[in-house]
Amino acid sequence: MSLLGVDVGTTGCKACAFREDGRLLASAYREYDIVRKKPGEAELNAQEVWENVKEVIQSTAAACVHDPVSALAVSSLGEAVVPVSQDRAILGNSILNFDERGAEYVPQFTRVCPPDRLYRINGNTPGNHYTLTKLLWLRDHQPDLYERTYKFLHWAGFVSFMLGADPVVDYSLANRTLLFDLEQKTWSNELFDIAGLDVEKLPPTVPSGTLIGEVSPKIAAELGLGNKPVAVVSGAHDQCANALGCGVVEEGSAMFGMGTYFCIAPVYHSRPEPAKMLPYGLNTEHHAAPNCFVSFLYNHGGSLLKWFRETFAHDAQSLASQTGVNVYDLLMREVSSQPSSVLVLPHFAPTGPPEFVADSSGVILGLKLETPRGDIMRGIMEGVVFYLRECVDAAAAAGIQIHELRAVGGGSKSDAWLQIAADILNCPLVRMEVPEAGALGSAILAGSATGIFVSAPDGSRAMTRKGHPFEPNPSLVEFYRTRYDQYRQIWPLLKPLLHELHRTIHETSD
Repeated sequence: MSLLGVDVGTTGCKACAFREDGRLLASAYREYDIVRKKPGEAELNAQEVWENVKEVIQSTAAACVHDPVSALAVSSLGEAVVPVSQDRAILGNSILNFDERGAEYVPQFTRVCPPDRLYRINGNTPGNHYTLTKLLWLRDHQPDLYERTYKFLHWAGFVSFMLGADPVVDYSLANRTLLFDLEQKTWSNELFDIAGLDVEKLPPTVPSGTLIGEVSPKIAAELGLGNKPVAVVSGAHDQCANALGCGVVEEGSAMFGMGTYFCIAPVYHSRPEPAKMLPYGLNTEHHAAPNCFVSFLYNHGGSLLKWFRETFAHDAQSLASQTGVNVYDLLMREVSSQPSSVLVLPHFAPTGPPEFVADSSGVILGLKLETPRGDIMRGIMEGVVFYLRECVDAAAAAGIQIHELRAVGGGSKSDAWLQIAADILNCPLVRMEVPEAGALGSAILAGSATGIFVSAPDGSRAMTRKGHPFEPNPSLVEFYRTRYDQYRQIWPLLKPLLHELHRTIHETSD
């Protein structure tokens, strides 16, 4: 028998089947595009993504017929929700967190519920990247869709629901709405009243690793999951599943997820005081492991590299398709082992903590006629990590210490990027043997809910293994310390201009 973990991300989905010892038996991946109807908008075509999810499950199940799936769980991107009917029909697209619609609701919500009050209830600071403002926008701009919707389901709950399970949301994803009470572990009536939203439009909340149903016989037959019942277990926000899937269940360690988003997630066992967290925009969220919390330090790392690939590397993509070599492996051959000559401000999309900037733009400084493509690519990689260093410094100031980073996700396959991260962050990193940590964390949850493991942490210890370590290079640590000081000057110097540029672009597009 095997445990299936499904991971639904912003630009792709994967399914992985594991044995109880963590051995990967089979996996499949599909990529899809973000729908951008207008500047500032970003959606996922829910029907298209669901078809891709079914394909990866079917492909993985077919590859492990001798170890049939006994249970599965789903991890997913946060914030975004899918509108569905009671009979499991998809009613519309899913608005992503960096879609700019809904920003107008933040000031009015904050006037009624100040940041310190919101943080004490929910553990997050107000912003337009949460589910709350997207639901308000749908309520006011697409009232027919809002009224017809039975439940707005986060992607992990949506996939589970479409497979046949009950409609639920786990604590970690519920937290991404701004409507969840972190201490009471349920929806906050106070926050729903302030927002003017209907609590019945969202599903019941449950802990990660809760048995929530079985795959329906019809779907099981379609996906080749066999004749025996396959348990469906509540998953988690992908970053929490990532942390569980790389063994981050103790204080002092942190997950370094290197996917569409680059996210550092330290774990701790008691909530810090809001006064320590609020100045740095740091959130607190339930971990996928019980009785633990995490914070997220993040930006669009993988998205930036995909943008670079799509914009500047058509030749490499063509060669990759002809030779079967991964396009990023080809591009990495052009990246020098020495620091880049360019500095990059990675504001290509709305940022994460500490400022959550939505009205800026990416910047590449230091370009010359002789600047090679590989130098720009390395500059982007460095810029992403410089941004994360600001976040790590903020976490330390709030009392959250990180002594070891465990790297997972597609970007963790790059020795160059991991060494850059070790040098800029001046912190040891270790690449985990299984980079698909979101899927592995989901499989661990599936095993803990069905009695294979005593608990999720027990399953994490049984199924995760460290791989290659990366230590900071003392000479580059010193160089990057100076380079980081230069990087930190970019945003304060260019902030007024970038704000004005953003406003002008939007006025023109309107």
